[in-house]
Amino acid sequence: MALKRQHKMTALFSMASMTDVIFLLLIFFMVTSTFVFPTALEVNLPQSGEQTAIKPGTKVYVDKELKIYASFGDEEPQPMEEAQLISFLKLTQQQSPDQFIALYADEQVPYGKIVEILDKSAHAKLKMVLATKPVEHQLDANK
Repeated sequence: MALKRQHKMTALFSMASMTDVIFLLLIFFMVTSTFVFPTALEVNLPQSGEQTAIKPGTKVYVDKELKIYASFGDEEPQPMEEAQLISFLKLTQQQSPDQFIALYADEQVPYGKIVEILDKSAHAKLKMVLATKPVEHQLDANK
């Protein structure tokens, strides 16, 4: 006499718990992404009417104490001596020749120091531009 099983096993898999985990991970990453701060120095830029939306490949910072910092891409700015600056910029320009270098100089930096850095980069045949912030009254007129 053959005995039959009373319970049939089904091959189903519930995805409900998996979707809960995915939503929790999504919420976690959305919340933590708001805590990401850009790596930049506090430099009070002068104002200008002309702005560009192109992101520079290399950034050079000069703070109000005339200390120079430089960074390539999204790296954190590193302190640098003025003698090392041009060789660093040439190296970064070789890695991405179509990118330009942005100079972020504080408003309190003497004009002569800015021209000196721009002149050294021009002699090295590097594409460097001076970064500024938009003029406030023009922003109000556009609203």
